[in-house]
Formats: sequence, structure tokens, C-alpha cells
Amino acid sequence: MLRSRSTWVRVLQLSELDDDAGPVVGHLEDPLVDGRVHARSRFRSLARPTRLAHYSVHTAEGGSRLPPGPGEHTLVAVREFRRIPLDASSLALTLFRARAGRAVAVVAALADFVERAVSLYQPGYLLLAHSLDDPRTSVLLTAVRDSALLGAAAPAAFSLDELLGELTPMLFAAPECYAYCPEPDAAPVPGLVSPYAV
Repeated sequence: MLRSRSTWVRVLQLSELDDDAGPVVGHLEDPLVDGRVHARSRFRSLARPTRLAHYSVHTAEGGSRLPPGPGEHTLVAVREFRRIPLDASSLALTLFRARAGRAVAVVAALADFVERAVSLYQPGYLLLAHSLDDPRTSVLLTAVRDSALLGAAAPAAFSLDELLGELTPMLFAAPECYAYCPEPDAAPVPGLVSPYAV
């Protein structure tokens, strides 16, 4: 009997907290996940603490899914590297929005950056993806073991400074940088990346 293979669906949801909202707690409600979550990570903007990004990977039978909601992107992986088992102490997400007609050039520059970073530093996890819903939007997700990078004298492994010189003329706005913001019930040990992340 032949069975159809499950398809990985990657979703990025961007949201904004009200100014009077308290600390962020609990999981994002997502009816598409329906218990088939492979990974889930929550991030908070470094520039705007009320802005959140929720990244999830889950299975969807036959790859079907509902149309995206406001601030939601279905992502397609361009490059991905995963070290098994995942061993990381830092997880970060950077969102890039290309100018009209420059999306392909932005993705190509980011793909080159990813390949160099993987060959030189072999991170715990590295993903470059672009949005199906807004092709000008690209996402870079990195997971590293900070102590290993410092021990190797390679703290610039994921510095985007050099890359931004090339990217800035092609971007609609400055990249949005997000830091990992663990959900309390998914990360029992403070300061560590949840085993359910990425």
C-alpha cells in the first residue's frame, strides 16, 4: 500500500502586542498546528519589544493549508543546515524585505552568506527561507552555541555587518532583528534554547 508523505509546512506569524499588555506567556493559538508540531520558536524584536515573530514547522497532509492570515507567511526553505542533536544557546531571526525587483538578488546574497557560515563555523542550525505569500520577504534563522564560537575566536560568524554593505541598496528597509523569547512551559531551564525550537 502506498502512502503519501507528509509535507513540512513552515509558518512565520508576525504580531504586535498592545502597549498595556503584560509579559508574553503561553503558546500562540494556531489551529493549523493541531498537535502535529515539529518545532516552534517565539522571538521578540530587538528594536520594538512589542513586536513578536512566531516560527513553526508542522506537518500538513498533502501540503494543503488555509490562506495565510494577517502578518502570516508560508515559508519555503532556500538553504538549511541542522546539526543533530541540536546544541545551541542562542537563537535569532532576521527578517529582510527587498525592494521591488530585487528579491532574487537578496536571496542569492543571503544564500552565499549561509554557505560560507556553514562551511566555516558549522552552526547548530541555520535556515534561509523566503515567503510564498510575499516573495520580497526573506528570513534568516540562526542557532549557535555561544561558548563554542567564542572558544573558536569566531564571534563574527553570524555578524551581518559585512553582508549589509551589499544588501542595503537592495532592501526596502533595514532588516528586522529578533531574539529568541522562550515560552515558559517549553523551556524549563532558563537561558537555554527549548528542545522544541527550530
